[in-house]
Amino acid sequence: MIRKGHLFQSFPTMSRTLNNIVSSLQRSGTFINSLIAALTIGGQQLFSSFTFSCPCQVGKNFYYGSAFLVIPALILLVAGYALRSQMWTMTSEYCCSCAPSHRRISPLERKLACLRFFSITGRALVAPLTWLAVTLLTGTYYECAASEFASVDHYPVFDNVSASKRKEILAGFPCPKSAPSDMILAKDEVALLHRFQSQMLGWILITLATIAILVSCCLARCCSPLTSLQHCYWTNHLHNERELFEQAAEQHSRLIIMQRIKKLFGFIPGKEDVKHIRIPSCQDWRDISAPSLFCMGEDLQGRYSFLGDRVDEDNEESKPEGIELKP
Repeated sequence: MIRKGHLFQSFPTMSRTLNNIVSSLQRSGTFINSLIAALTIGGQQLFSSFTFSCPCQVGKNFYYGSAFLVIPALILLVAGYALRSQMWTMTSEYCCSCAPSHRRISPLERKLACLRFFSITGRALVAPLTWLAVTLLTGTYYECAASEFASVDHYPVFDNVSASKRKEILAGFPCPKSAPSDMILAKDEVALLHRFQSQMLGWILITLATIAILVSCCLARCCSPLTSLQHCYWTNHLHNERELFEQAAEQHSRLIIMQRIKKLFGFIPGKEDVKHIRIPSCQDWRDISAPSLFCMGEDLQGRYSFLGDRVDEDNEESKPEGIELKP
């Protein structure tokens, strides 16, 4: 019989183990990539159910089906790049020519930046490749786009049909009850052929993507200037550096803004025992309305916010607009 004390003691150990597993998955990118793929699959199913409807007209099927197949993948690719904070960090540090050249970038830094870019690209390709693979395996978009290009010369029912009329009939195949009764067999076989072609393209895409990921990971490790242990340390270093910097920056900015708000209004927000408030003058409002640039130009002291440091604390006592609140 299990004692309650041992049962309660096992709960923290289990929670720590689960937290370690989730943390390791998040750091390796497996958890995030799986979540993105699952959301993409669910979004594709909803998108197809509510928005896609093949026009079944000559000249429109191809563009409509191709647009639903390719354009969402391109949007997901751009969003995958745009939502990566590391991409904007690399752009501002290594690619932006407008910024002043304040330091020389070493070859090692460039190699590490290339490795980071390949890693970002691999994660950004998860959603668009998932979209293409799922849509091709489903076959609906491909069937609509390729309907009017199907080869039906071996069907006797099309022998006496003109080329323009044949294209019109083929364009109507993806829509239900759009084909003549004597062409139902040809319609079903063409639909099966398009599903077969679409699914084969989907499996080929999945195979090529898997091989490309394997080869790129091998090449990245072979061409990396770091050993496996150094790469592990560098990855953890970047993660901890970003996390600790954001915590310190948040705390530092709050302290700076609280000081400047106190200079402007005379009290700190959230403080209950407010005894003195200050009414800002029109010049104070004009001064803080001009944004300050962060460490730009010849200014040796960085300006951190739109509030600036315009309100002079030494002049507060000499201004008559201060009001003292007495309990």
